[in-house]
Amino acid sequence: MSEHAPGPNDTASLRQRAIRSFVLRQGRVTDAQKRAFVEHWPTYGVDYSGQPRDFDALFGRQAERILEIGFGNGEQVLFAAEHEPQRDLIAIEVHGPGVGRCLNGLAALNARNVRLYQHDAVEVLKDEVADGSLDEVRIYFPDPWHKKRHHKRRLINAEFTALLCAKLKSGGRLHLATDWENYAEHMWDVLDAEPLLQNLAGPRGAMPRPDWRRQTHFETRGLKLGHGVWDLIYSRR
Repeated sequence: MSEHAPGPNDTASLRQRAIRSFVLRQGRVTDAQKRAFVEHWPTYGVDYSGQPRDFDALFGRQAERILEIGFGNGEQVLFAAEHEPQRDLIAIEVHGPGVGRCLNGLAALNARNVRLYQHDAVEVLKDEVADGSLDEVRIYFPDPWHKKRHHKRRLINAEFTALLCAKLKSGGRLHLATDWENYAEHMWDVLDAEPLLQNLAGPRGAMPRPDWRRQTHFETRGLKLGHGVWDLIYSRR
């Protein structure tokens, strides 16, 4: 694979893909979460425009930039906001209740280094994030779509990996975590085959949970069920 952004055929494939890695659920949004959108979205929210975004202007500074995809209720986002103030975090989630909860948490912290999208991460990456502009991408506990007939919905695939590589700087980091062994195997199949990525634990290797990732309630649930947890960390060549 050559070292460049996805070409016209790849872009068309991503734009036209009918299969998404998520299904929007009508979860209950509390009154507090509804207020969060009114009160805090103007500060922390970013509306998808489909145009390249100047994140230095958005954050009002130049800093290392992290992208987190699928932040759930925002536990890790809030942890990063508090423990990595020197870095800017762009976080993406499609489900409204989790976004509302995260907005309230950010406001309580008076965080200044986080912005949220409520949109499809593939479209945000493709349309709004410049090539070579990310220092790190974090994807923690994505939906494993554990039934074989649903594997086509898994977020991690060769096309999406190529898109991530286009957006990461040389030397940037891709960090994934899962508590499903079959999904870890799938991730190794895809990511170890990408020539622009180097598995820092060696081929088909995983690392202990690093200190920048907190143990989330998803992970705790998995451990209680007897699942292992795999942290896969790659460097972008």
